[in-house]
Amino acid sequence: MAITAKWRQHIEAWQRSGLSQAAYCAAQQLNVRTFTARLSDYRKLPKQDSTALIPVQIQPAVTEVIVFTHAQGHRLELPASMPASWLA
Repeated sequence: MAITAKWRQHIEAWQRSGLSQAAYCAAQQLNVRTFTARLSDYRKLPKQDSTALIPVQIQPAVTEVIVFTHAQGHRLELPASMPASWLA
């Protein structure tokens, strides 16, 4: 049987609810056997492709660093490419 929008909404609401199937059906006044049958049909549907493109920014790896260490243990690491004028 094809899953109607009504049953898809019920199944997805049940999944979000955290309730057992019986508790959800009682609260929604649904027949548990019918709900279970529609859930079985729903689970047989082909999975939707959930791949997505995520934008990323690639930065070159810093291989050399300049390390300033304070007597009290504070540490500042800067890439070797840091302009000297920035440090002034």
